Amino acid sequence: MKIIKLTEKECNNILENLLKRSPDQYGKYEEKVRKILDDIKNRKDEALFEYTEKYDKAKINAGNIKVTDDEIDEAYTKVDPGLVEIIRKSLKNIRDYHKKQVRYSWFDSKPDGTILGQKVTPLSRVGVYVPGGKAAYPSSVLMNIVPAKVAGVDEVIMVTPPGTDGKVYPMTLVAANEAGADAVYKAGGAQAIGALAFGTESIKKVDKITGPGNIFVALAKKAVYGHASIDSIAGPSEILVIADETANPRYVAADLLSQAEHDEMASAILITTSEGLAKKVSDETDQFIKELSRSEIIKKSLDSYGYILIAKDMEEAVATANEIASEHLEIITKNPFDIMTKIRNAGAIFLGEYSSEPLGDYFAGPNHVLPTNGTAKFFSPLSVDDFIKKTSIISYSKEALGKIHTDIEEFAKSEQLTAHANSIAVRFEE
Repeated sequence: MKIIKLTEKECNNILENLLKRSPDQYGKYEEKVRKILDDIKNRKDEALFEYTEKYDKAKINAGNIKVTDDEIDEAYTKVDPGLVEIIRKSLKNIRDYHKKQVRYSWFDSKPDGTILGQKVTPLSRVGVYVPGGKAAYPSSVLMNIVPAKVAGVDEVIMVTPPGTDGKVYPMTLVAANEAGADAVYKAGGAQAIGALAFGTESIKKVDKITGPGNIFVALAKKAVYGHASIDSIAGPSEILVIADETANPRYVAADLLSQAEHDEMASAILITTSEGLAKKVSDETDQFIKELSRSEIIKKSLDSYGYILIAKDMEEAVATANEIASEHLEIITKNPFDIMTKIRNAGAIFLGEYSSEPLGDYFAGPNHVLPTNGTAKFFSPLSVDDFIKKTSIISYSKEALGKIHTDIEEFAKSEQLTAHANSIAVRFEE
């Protein structure tokens, strides 16, 4: 990995390089995505089935697009019972964590007859996108469906690309069933996002779409926003590790590579105050790459977006981490909790040498759908809050309104909105 002495100029160069990975930089695909979405909007199922055959090489129709109970039963026979138990353990941790996020309606009343409040209502129908085909992503299934179910969403619909045999990968299907998906449909890509956003004869329109996907899925989610809400426009995965001389270089290297293996655009960055640690981590990554199965992807990722940055002190390391605002931030220092209090921008923070990033991906409970590409400066992890909406409640008695009606009328008149003022004034006419 590249070892660089940290300066303001180098930090700016790195930030500029990382931002090249944003879906906003892929305008050349937008027209193709737009055509697919328009086609789905106009021809619905007919277009959806055509695109599924074209891109997924699977013959899907109105009779087999929805996963049946028999297909779910068959999936269980193809998944190791031990893995099913692991999914259930993970599911419990995720559910328990998200239950603590639940919000409730509240009302505040005063003696003069004023009642103010907030009504919390779950969304009615949500669509969850899960990448598929030959790959299995049961962790993404759990992380998207569980908070929706905890929030009280009436109907959670999952879409995922089928394999060439027209079936959903067994482990993905088992995870969906365990998490409580109300229906699973065999559809992927931008066409699946269009089906969720606009509705087709087979797939009902949803209120919100969540879940990761490739660049076409990301751009489709961006394009349909307004027809349905979305969680975020997810970019490539990223990890940043803050470490000092007390860190184990083998652990740090392993953690950096855990994200670099995702794809060639993934980012892995170490910021350390120790030149000795920097050299040892670089050596360890070289050794690991020789042993790991996705070594070619890892090499390309590290060549383009991998950095080891030497900071003059921990204050500079923290400032740089806050500027980068990484999706995953590990703190492996003598006192990680002290450093954590100074972090403002990160999707998820992992403290200490035994809290490696995959713990959060699969098992601990906090959601692994996290803000990327610096958006941790203003976005949060997926949560129960993403599956509810809040409605303001206002109720005034005549007595309460009488004390303030002239103030409201004057305020309205100052904006030349005389009908607003009149709406209040008529209630106090002689």
